[in-house]
Amino acid sequence: MIQLRTAISGDAAGLARVHVDSWRETYADYVPESYFGEEVFEARSAMWTNYLALPKPHGTLTVVDRDGRIVGFSFSGPASGPEPELGIDPARTLQLFSIYLLGAEQGAGIGTRLLRAAIGDQPAQLWVATKNTRAIDFYRHHGFATDGTEYVDANIAGLVELRMVR
Repeated sequence: MIQLRTAISGDAAGLARVHVDSWRETYADYVPESYFGEEVFEARSAMWTNYLALPKPHGTLTVVDRDGRIVGFSFSGPASGPEPELGIDPARTLQLFSIYLLGAEQGAGIGTRLLRAAIGDQPAQLWVATKNTRAIDFYRHHGFATDGTEYVDANIAGLVELRMVR
């Protein structure tokens, strides 16, 4: 049974596992293996633990719970990064930071439900790797379009991200 719900403090490890495993499933062909190791899982677990401990989180974090196991999540909030670091002004005030869904869960409409939970039908922006054509197609289907803004990730050789807006 699938349930979408707001993330709670005990979800940090499940969020981290989906985060890292989704990266592995999606980016293994063009992101170094060092992005998928246990140390990355531990860092993501700490990140989510810290976020979930905030008295007033700055965004919307929704998890997909299948039979007590987190299999996906979406995260949105006020637009930030990479714009400030790169001198790029945000195109929208709301940003979809991420939708991560394990590959076995894709194609059943859960991503659409996560998108709705994160931003509804509001204008928003997001960043997506140019090589992630499945995600680009998904966002286009939901009214997003590229706006011509892109950047090269300084930490990962050959990774280019583009901004999509709705």
